[in-house]
Amino acid sequence: MRRTFFRIAFSVAGLLITVLACSSYGAKRSSTSGTDSSPITVVIDAGHGGHDRGGIPGQRIAEKDMTLDVALRLRNILSASGYRVVMTRSTDVFVPLAGRVAIANSYQNAVFVCIHFNATKRSGASGIETYFYSRDSLPLASAIHYYVTGVAPSANRGVRRRGYYVLRKTAIPAVLVECGFLTNPTEAAYAQTASYRQKLAEEIAAGVRGRSSVSSGFGTTRVATAESIPLQPYIDQTRVTKSKKSGSKRSHKKSARKKKTSSKPPGSEARAGASDREG
Repeated sequence: MRRTFFRIAFSVAGLLITVLACSSYGAKRSSTSGTDSSPITVVIDAGHGGHDRGGIPGQRIAEKDMTLDVALRLRNILSASGYRVVMTRSTDVFVPLAGRVAIANSYQNAVFVCIHFNATKRSGASGIETYFYSRDSLPLASAIHYYVTGVAPSANRGVRRRGYYVLRKTAIPAVLVECGFLTNPTEAAYAQTASYRQKLAEEIAAGVRGRSSVSSGFGTTRVATAESIPLQPYIDQTRVTKSKKSGSKRSHKKSARKKKTSSKPPGSEARAGASDREG
């Protein structure tokens, strides 16, 4: 009788120890497995599509094809990491800006990542830039820009605040990544290789995963510790100085001529990229 009692007691004790050990391991794993407190939805927006090729008139490489390829690769990477991924388009179709925003705003606990490539008549223009608008989007922009510029063989054009429609109208953290200039021979050659587009997708995904690790303070170095990613300084392009407003009639006419030569038809994804690109 006593032997049976001790046998039951030891079995109960062993079970209790196992339960406690599993709980401890689970807590430790959840605290170290990532920076997200809970799974989120990532809305991926491949720029342009359908009749909207993107870029400038006469551009050989269609921006819509490059953006879709990177977006699909990003979807696969994030899905494999356990994220819920929503695509504004997964084929070569045109989706109006309002439709893209409506898709993004239909999800809570989500982030919006818009993929683009730059273009300009000046073939020497190059580099990576990341845009945001709302203040709560800055950590996401900082993290994505940090990772992408860390591996891209292109100039760092910085993080920029600008009121593009898809950024201004979204109710969730939203960024627009310009992954280089398709009108620059060197960057265009990189963009046309599958390995480089895969690398872009991987680094954007790393930024999504690391968005919660962006430190609030910014130092003079881009070096990040294991626990933090430096907050990137940004250029606020939402403010227009008086000197820009009060131009001469000649400058206004010149500006009007530039708008007529824009590659963006009415209703398309008109958003100015760098200072080298027309909206």
